[in-house]
Amino acid sequence: MEKQSEWSKSLPLKEQLVIIKRMLKFTKAYRKTYLIAIGFSLALAIVNILMPKVLQYLIDNYLTTKSATTQIILFFGLLYLIGTLLKAVIWFFQSYLYSMASLKTLQHVRLVLFKKLHTLGMRYFDQTPAGSIVSRVSNDTESLNEFWYVFLTVITGVFAVVSSFIAMFQINAKIACINLLFLPILLFVIWYYQKYSSKIYRQMRERLSQLNTKLNESISGMSIIQQFRQEERLNREFEATNNDYLATRFAMIRTNSLLLAPIINLLYALAVAVSLSLFGIDAMQSPIEVGLIYAFTTYVSSFFNPMTQMMDSLSVFTDGIVASSRILAILDHEEATPQPYAKADATVTQGKIEFRHVTFSYDGQHPVLKDISFIAYPGQTVALVGHTGSGKSSIINVLMRFYEFGEGQVLIDDRDIREFSLTELREKLGLVLQDAFLFYGDISDNIRLMNPKITQFEVEEAARFVQADTFIQKLPGGYQAKVIERGAGYSSGQRQLISFARTIVTQPKILILDEATANIDTETEGFIQEGLQNMRRGRTTIAIAHRLSTIKDADLILVLDHGKIVERGTHEQLIEQMGLYADMYALQSAEV
Repeated sequence: MEKQSEWSKSLPLKEQLVIIKRMLKFTKAYRKTYLIAIGFSLALAIVNILMPKVLQYLIDNYLTTKSATTQIILFFGLLYLIGTLLKAVIWFFQSYLYSMASLKTLQHVRLVLFKKLHTLGMRYFDQTPAGSIVSRVSNDTESLNEFWYVFLTVITGVFAVVSSFIAMFQINAKIACINLLFLPILLFVIWYYQKYSSKIYRQMRERLSQLNTKLNESISGMSIIQQFRQEERLNREFEATNNDYLATRFAMIRTNSLLLAPIINLLYALAVAVSLSLFGIDAMQSPIEVGLIYAFTTYVSSFFNPMTQMMDSLSVFTDGIVASSRILAILDHEEATPQPYAKADATVTQGKIEFRHVTFSYDGQHPVLKDISFIAYPGQTVALVGHTGSGKSSIINVLMRFYEFGEGQVLIDDRDIREFSLTELREKLGLVLQDAFLFYGDISDNIRLMNPKITQFEVEEAARFVQADTFIQKLPGGYQAKVIERGAGYSSGQRQLISFARTIVTQPKILILDEATANIDTETEGFIQEGLQNMRRGRTTIAIAHRLSTIKDADLILVLDHGKIVERGTHEQLIEQMGLYADMYALQSAEV
């Protein structure tokens, strides 16, 4: 998780430019649509320049000379109406095309970010709160929609400012240049705003991330919160975080209220006052046409109005910059899933597993596995036992390639594990965890996991093989019975049986059981044990066991303590040794 101090700093201008450059690369696929929308923006600027000219001509040539006829008034009225309708049509196509392109760009960024998350190693998820990740994928990417639209506002504004200045210059070059002197003041305000507001927006985004983390934590742990009466404490913590977020929002509102529209409006009023004063001075020397003054002041308005819109967009722009920096932080993260060798073409055929002097650390400093060596021959069952924190799950994490190990070798079928692609390992190594995770959908979807190659017959065959078919057939809808988030509504034993079927349907060569029977209920315990026996038959099995009675028939039992294998042998051999395993077994037997 990012440190608080990091997110309280302002983003340097140079870094902001780098972020913009990188984010613009995402628009490449939709460049044609963006360019067409920008073309409409240019057309809109031209129409906006021509329309005051029409009224100037009407005023100076017909109204002030009192030579206007009904036909002339109707003609100019119709001409102005056509111009207004043309502006509306151009504005529609410009907005539609740009909105479509920006939404597609946002969708592309979100997809790239989501894919990146699936390439990150487990260490990243160990260190980053889930709420923070959700905030980046949902809130930060959503900010990009308006962020892309800011570019349209800027481009349209630039066209309007430049064309308005050219029109003013043609009318009166001196007064036009004097109006241009207000521009440096405006640029200074923009620079100061960007420097100051980026700090507030970074804080605001971090507070929002903390809110999501608190919310995610509360929803995930609701049963524990209610059981231990933690509602008040969580409410206080959420309120404090919410107040911090509100404070940063208020700080942003104060900054926007002071630095944005008020300054532009003040500069606009000064520009009009100066322009009219200078025209008044010139009128003392020679007559000035009323239509010309009207056109000039209209162009002054057209010169400053886009700046007001651009200044109003600065807050959105800064928010988008900060959101982009947080998105890029994930895309740049180097904590990738352990990668195989360049030519990883080995296949798992027998299922032999060997650890040779393996050392592993989660943080790179404190080893949790120390000089681990053992062999699991094809078809054998090797059980890992030990107290909490002894290193059992770490062996599974290394074997599944969730983490990269340090020293030593891990071999499958006498070949380095890095010679196997991750796809091959995921297909041939079947993992069953202590807490079975079910997805939205139905029972069949959760067994086949949307793999079109797995037929319904194979789904049902796998369920029968692991004894899951008995309870599934009793459900309303059978294999099409609905499953909601995390399998709520199903017992822990039922969820575990479904996960057994999910694992076995892919026909893995190696089976890994991470305390798969720890949380089962008595109703399905018999089915679970029979299902496990069927699954283990003919497969190399690595099993972490909490209840030692379930692994008495294992071919090899490894007893771990503080990351080391301190005992090894069969159940009978370890009982005879009268060591740690014998003590653990005696303790569990006494409890029963």
